[in-house]
Amino acid sequence: PTSKPSTTQRSESSRDALASLRIDRSSTRREPRNGRKWIWWGLLLLMLVGGFFGYRHYVKNDFNLTKRISGSQWVPEMMQQRVEVRLETVTVQRGRSADAVVVATGYVGSRRQARIGARAAGRINIVAFEEGNRVKTGDLLAELDHKDLDASLAASKATVSRAKAALTEQEIVISKTKQEKDRSELLFKTRSISESEYNDNRYTYESALARKSSLEADLALVQAQMKQSETLLENMYIRAPFNGTVISKDAEEGESIMPGGMGGTSGRGSVATIADLDNLEITCDVQEDFISRVSESQQADISIDAVPDKKYHGQVRKIIPMGDRARATIKVKVAISDADDLLFPEMSGTVYFLPTKTEVAVSDEPRYFCPSSSVTRDASEKQFVWVVDSEKRASSKAVTTGDQRDGKIEILSGLSGRDRIVVNPEGLQLGTPVKVTE
Repeated sequence: PTSKPSTTQRSESSRDALASLRIDRSSTRREPRNGRKWIWWGLLLLMLVGGFFGYRHYVKNDFNLTKRISGSQWVPEMMQQRVEVRLETVTVQRGRSADAVVVATGYVGSRRQARIGARAAGRINIVAFEEGNRVKTGDLLAELDHKDLDASLAASKATVSRAKAALTEQEIVISKTKQEKDRSELLFKTRSISESEYNDNRYTYESALARKSSLEADLALVQAQMKQSETLLENMYIRAPFNGTVISKDAEEGESIMPGGMGGTSGRGSVATIADLDNLEITCDVQEDFISRVSESQQADISIDAVPDKKYHGQVRKIIPMGDRARATIKVKVAISDADDLLFPEMSGTVYFLPTKTEVAVSDEPRYFCPSSSVTRDASEKQFVWVVDSEKRASSKAVTTGDQRDGKIEILSGLSGRDRIVVNPEGLQLGTPVKVTE
């Protein structure tokens, strides 16, 4: 008989069967690990190279590496603090203006200028002008609503007419009583009537005369009342007080106006501003230190900012005897003798007060001036000014200078009238990044 396999033999045979079912991996192709490593190293190298060139481009265009004065270390401009500077264009003067003893700035104004308002409160019905219109004395500018005054004036006129009629009637009464008095006087002389009858006629006549005086006083009163009504009505018409030009329209139809009004809920204060543009002057502030160089009737040249190609002439009209404590200035009014249609009130300008000496030579060659504080000196006493280059960095220009006056210095060489220079050069060094402020 055949013996049964033991339990141990069956286990070994099962393991042999399972072993025979394993996958043979020896034939599978493996990807080499070294290839993947080179790919990752290549990508990392590309990132490093791209970052390096990107950083160089960013620094070159936006930070402009600048070499610091202290040491030889290069520091990005973004790490430097920009110095705020203010620029001013070099001024050019020609002819007599270059020899001015005092230079001051001011504003053009009319010698006669007024805001035209109403003498009574009311609502504007008609506005009869526009800005720029030339007006003459008495021309109508605006008309206020006056229906109530029309009625009042009509009543006054009626009262005057009645008083005149009563006076005319009294004249007839006086004529009649005079005849009776004269007739009774003749009869009384011939003893044809009694003395009492004569006295009655005489008193009646005298009473008529007294009544006439009363009626004349009444007529004068109602005529005065009518005149008052006419004046009140005339106040509703706003007229030009002098010949001039309307430079401002301050109110429109339908708005309320009142004397002393400031606008808004209180009502308009004026309907127009009129100026006499045929008599213009410029008011300027002269420093107290230089006011001794200015005198009345002194000649002056006037340069208006809005008319740069023309030089006007004038004469000192008035030195206001009152100083400005805060600004240390004195107001001087200079009448413009050759004003034209290009000038308007509130234009800014510069006044060049000319020397009184007639032997001063006049030249048409341009002369250049800049603030005295903008000129500095180096260790070798050479003069230069600071300018700002296209990269917003401080740069210097060598100059030679001439005379100084009123805080200005003449530039003999090194600059032209188009140059813009730094007027507050404190703390600047060559290549310093700057920030231009107005």
